[in-house]
Amino acid sequence: MASERLQKAIARSGLCSRRAAEDLIARGKVTVNGVVATLGDKVDVSSDRVEVRGVPLPVAPGLVHYLVNKPVGVVSTAADTHGRRTVVDLVPADPPVHPVGRLDLDSGGLLILTNDGDLTLRLTHPRHGVEKVYAVRVRGRVTDGAVRRLERGVELEDGPARALRARVLDRRDDASLLEVTMGEGRNREVRRMCAAIGHEVDTLFRTKIGPIADASLGEGEWRPLTLDEVRALFDAAGSG
Repeated sequence: MASERLQKAIARSGLCSRRAAEDLIARGKVTVNGVVATLGDKVDVSSDRVEVRGVPLPVAPGLVHYLVNKPVGVVSTAADTHGRRTVVDLVPADPPVHPVGRLDLDSGGLLILTNDGDLTLRLTHPRHGVEKVYAVRVRGRVTDGAVRRLERGVELEDGPARALRARVLDRRDDASLLEVTMGEGRNREVRRMCAAIGHEVDTLFRTKIGPIADASLGEGEWRPLTLDEVRALFDAAGSG
């Protein structure tokens, strides 16, 4: 791709108008390959890294970002040695993509698939703590005290774990529906936390990743993320 004016590349990303982009550049809010940009700079988005307020512009050619509603029973890997269906089978084969994080085999809900290594790192690195929200149906009647234990933290075999937030959406004698918000994603962590407070999980679905939610996306369906959604994910993960 040929070089173009920096403000044009920013405007083409949909972030703002060309005039607003010029203002951002003039105020030192834009970097190119880690160096503060100046008006008049040119960039090639296929090779140059452009960031506005520490957030990369998602305009590099060839990048794709898919939001998938993973069904229960589908594996959250790019390939499976046992021949089971994987999440990459749900989206176009070209270009190749990988799942960002994972949902265990018995869980369903929202998962991002992409070939964007920068976004993947930011969404999965523990220091960024991008929130993920789960709808969890457990056996038995969950007390308010048990919910507070999820927020205070419970001890698991691989160390302490706690929910950022937890609340009861529906409570009955034989089952309760919880909403649990996590800032990390260790293996089967929410299931193990619920077991630690005495309630076995029947169903678990991820309903939100950072700012991204889509209740209209059917099981096994996918759609591309919009540029605004990709930028929002970078914003949620912070710079670095």
